[in-house]
Amino acid sequence: MKIATISRMPFSSKAVWPEIAKVDSQVARLFLLLVLPLSLLPPAMIYLAGSHYSDAFIQGLESRSWSSIAVIFFLGEILSVSLMGWLIHQAADNWHGKISYRNAYLLATIAPIPLWLSSLGLLVASLAVNVALSFVALCLSCALIYQGVRALCAVKEDIEAATITQVVFGAGMLVWGLLLSLVMLPV
Repeated sequence: MKIATISRMPFSSKAVWPEIAKVDSQVARLFLLLVLPLSLLPPAMIYLAGSHYSDAFIQGLESRSWSSIAVIFFLGEILSVSLMGWLIHQAADNWHGKISYRNAYLLATIAPIPLWLSSLGLLVASLAVNVALSFVALCLSCALIYQGVRALCAVKEDIEAATITQVVFGAGMLVWGLLLSLVMLPV
């Protein structure tokens, strides 16, 4: 697979999705090779930014236990990917989509990649830059969910794919908000 092809994934259900669906890999292997390494990125960036320049984002956060926050954030990410795979399967089932648990978890592992990569923005001590990167990452994640649902769920209508996407993305936004609120909680 080429980078140019992969970059079309959020914009086309025919771009790499059929190829990915055919790859014979187990959910545990996807978790080990994709989710674990990429989900380490945000906690590492949170720890780095929080330890070195947290006041650039919000005043008064420098005394937090950033290592504890990073560990809790990491565990929350792992749990959320697991729950999202289950939710994708349930939502598709409710709207007449046919998706295997493997493909549901495949989609749950691919969709947060832009969010994980957007955490690299924390290398820049700018709230505006990080808000912009987060917004773009959310849009790309939503597009990945939509195109993944169209490609992997065998739904006949775009409106069904949009409905499944709305349910999954809405739940994902709630989880993302909860994960981000961990930074604000006293630990």
